[in-house]
Amino acid sequence: MSEAMMWLLLRGVWETLAMTFVSGFFGFVLGLPVGVLLYVTRPGQIVANAKLYRTLSALVNIFRSIPFIILLVWMIPFTRVIVGTSIGLQAAIVPLTVGAAPFIARMVENALLEIPTGLIEASRAMGCHAAADRAQSPAT
Repeated sequence: MSEAMMWLLLRGVWETLAMTFVSGFFGFVLGLPVGVLLYVTRPGQIVANAKLYRTLSALVNIFRSIPFIILLVWMIPFTRVIVGTSIGLQAAIVPLTVGAAPFIARMVENALLEIPTGLIEASRAMGCHAAADRAQSPAT
């Protein structure tokens, strides 16, 4: 393999790793708050809000079900506005982030749902109450 070919291969590996880690980071930054919001607005949770939960859940499900290649093409105008181009490393990060965020949001929600109710009850018994509980009870 020639030296030029080796440099092209190394550049491709570097760009792949950069796209993976940068879009994963921004997907996490977007997905974590959405996942927590999905959990706390779920019926029976701290800040139950059925309309908000259904809306967020529907958006997450819609974006999770769109095949990536369609999302990539669909987001070309948005990508041009954000990064100024629709090709290259920076342009690929935008749809990768938007594609990863709903998956991360649903994983965060499911992880929070797996917390045993006994653990939550025990923490409340030891004095760890939600801010919503404090706001509703009179000051002592």
